[in-house]
Amino acid sequence: MTSLARGPAGAEPPGRARPGDGTREPDGAGHPALRGLPAVWLRANCPCADCQDPGSGQRLVAVTDLPADVTVAGVLASDTAVEVIFGPDGHRAVFAAGWLTRYGGPGPDGRDDDRTEDAKCLWAAADLGGGIPQGWWPRYLADPEHRSACLSAVLTHGVVVLHEVPCEPGAVLAVARSLGYVRETNYGRLFDVRAEPAAANLAFTRLPIAPHTDNPYRDPVPTIQLLHCLHAAADGGGDSTFTDGFRAAAGLRRRHPEAFTCLTTTPVTFAYADATAVLRATGPMIGLDPRGRIRQIRFNGRSLAPVRLPAAQAREFYAAYRAFAEGGGSGGRGNARRHLQGCYADLDGLASTVAVLARDQAGRAGQAGQPGHVGQTDQARGDGQAGQAGS
Repeated sequence: MTSLARGPAGAEPPGRARPGDGTREPDGAGHPALRGLPAVWLRANCPCADCQDPGSGQRLVAVTDLPADVTVAGVLASDTAVEVIFGPDGHRAVFAAGWLTRYGGPGPDGRDDDRTEDAKCLWAAADLGGGIPQGWWPRYLADPEHRSACLSAVLTHGVVVLHEVPCEPGAVLAVARSLGYVRETNYGRLFDVRAEPAAANLAFTRLPIAPHTDNPYRDPVPTIQLLHCLHAAADGGGDSTFTDGFRAAAGLRRRHPEAFTCLTTTPVTFAYADATAVLRATGPMIGLDPRGRIRQIRFNGRSLAPVRLPAAQAREFYAAYRAFAEGGGSGGRGNARRHLQGCYADLDGLASTVAVLARDQAGRAGQAGQPGHVGQTDQARGDGQAGQAGS
């Protein structure tokens, strides 16, 4: 346990609440490290071994195990730690001052969710200069910093092109295994995107495909798609294009606020059916978080089921839908022979990989700075995480 400064012998510990002073919340001037933090929040986050498992870091007590009338009876503080004595049971918790600084109170500007627009780099093609983010597979495997940069680009930009992946069937699964768990669907763990004689999905034809998000008829929707080009058209056509749906939605909010409100509040159904699957999911085209920030786009005209709304609302919806589509750009050229292989994964795994890479890098840096320790060069773990577009 961290030793605490307690002042001269016989003196009252600095910042300690006097017995009987009725302190219920540690928001007085005598406890600056705890200003504004409710007693119940502090007790719920007690890091002692009785409240938090030292190995996993998971909570051992439920909220119903806490006193309903928890108070702060006293505080002992030093430069590095703060001890809180709780009433009515005398329980004690020692918090590192740095931990309180990091977690006490709301996050900066409420940016506590890396899925929302606040954590994204919204882009149009002209904004990207040299093109969309790029990576190289051999370097990705050998260099954790390059891998982290590639995966971080998926979080911030929504896309990365990974070059020099071997042009072999199934190679996309090796990429997926390096960064995540494959999300298996009715299309299988691995699917081929090429023209088929009796296609159950327009993606498997030579028709041009407009900008869209995949699988809006699933709940939950796979949040990462990996595509690996095995054969490109030699005579032109078959282009792949990318569009930033978050930027398109933000532009709609700015230019047509009524249309934005319509698409964030009108639930619509997406549907898909073939010989082995019947899939349906309902939600707004533009999904918001509780703070009103853009968090999800569901956009796929091929899979939109008939909208069942009163006539006036249906007209309003289609006008808003059109305005959103016009802000999303055009699709790639069709009518060409090409062969892609793909699979799905999920963003929670990708975010986990980025965090593990950052943690490992910080650990190596810390070890390198200690006498008698050599900086570690082990490749960081990449198990159970992430995804990106491949070429």
